[in-house]
Amino acid sequence: MTNDRLVDMLDHLFAFDITAHLLRHDFVQQALIAAALLGLVAGLIGPFVVMRQMSFAVHGSSELSLTGAAFALLSGLPVGVGALVGSALAAALFGILGQRARERDSVIGVVLAFGMGLAVLFIHLYPGRTGTSFALLTGQIVGVGYSGLTMLALICVLVVAALAICYRPLLFATVDPEVAAARGVPVRTLSIVFAALVGVVAAQAVQIVGALLVMSLLITPAAAAARVVTAPAAAILTSVVFAEVAAVGGIVLSLTPRGTGVGVCGHHLLPDLSDLSTAGAPPLRQRLSWSHTVVKPGAPTCGRRWGS
Repeated sequence: MTNDRLVDMLDHLFAFDITAHLLRHDFVQQALIAAALLGLVAGLIGPFVVMRQMSFAVHGSSELSLTGAAFALLSGLPVGVGALVGSALAAALFGILGQRARERDSVIGVVLAFGMGLAVLFIHLYPGRTGTSFALLTGQIVGVGYSGLTMLALICVLVVAALAICYRPLLFATVDPEVAAARGVPVRTLSIVFAALVGVVAAQAVQIVGALLVMSLLITPAAAAARVVTAPAAAILTSVVFAEVAAVGGIVLSLTPRGTGVGVCGHHLLPDLSDLSTAGAPPLRQRLSWSHTVVKPGAPTCGRRWGS
């Protein structure tokens, strides 16, 4: 492909002049900041979600967050508070009732169906504008104000701090929960804490990208990263990069009428990067050697390098 053809193709796909004009507006800049913050937290917790096989739980948390937001909208309460409460309750139920994958999927299926029915009922009973309730499904990223950015920044600090403190025990409990429990790691407590983090992130993501794209943003970058790298730290870093490209890049491309969206930008990562992975390579969870780590009896459960 010649340079002229490449420039012509980019000109048909991307209107640079329109995008440059829109980037000067405050609401677009705030949307880009929100996407960058959301991409950071999604990239950090995404690999753990994939390794713990909690993709269905993310979907359930986002749908229950939609239920809480719809109830808050109907009751005249802040939508963010309702989404957070609904997602936190869902995360607590998933963490307490479902330890094994089979049990967790059953619990999520029951709670998801019940919560989705309530969400549809609340949206139907809402007497206000249809666009307001429809925004719960598609998000309002261009409507994020300074208060929303502040809340999202606090959530980023919370997620980063929690993962920094309990990174190694959480990774150990993720790779081999039976061995981790035998070594004294509080597997059940870590499961509840991580489920709560997922719920908080999902609740905030519902207000920004909508309930329909939460799973795409949390799962796709992590799944793509797992196909490229093997080390846990490298997988998390790569997942953050992919999530930022999907979130921020999707918004930039969507500024022009010829552009695409966050979901399309993210979903193009996985098939393209799958060809770069080793043929027949096992999943990231199986490639980790943390299940063979020896932990001294009575060792601390957070903030310590396992086996050191």
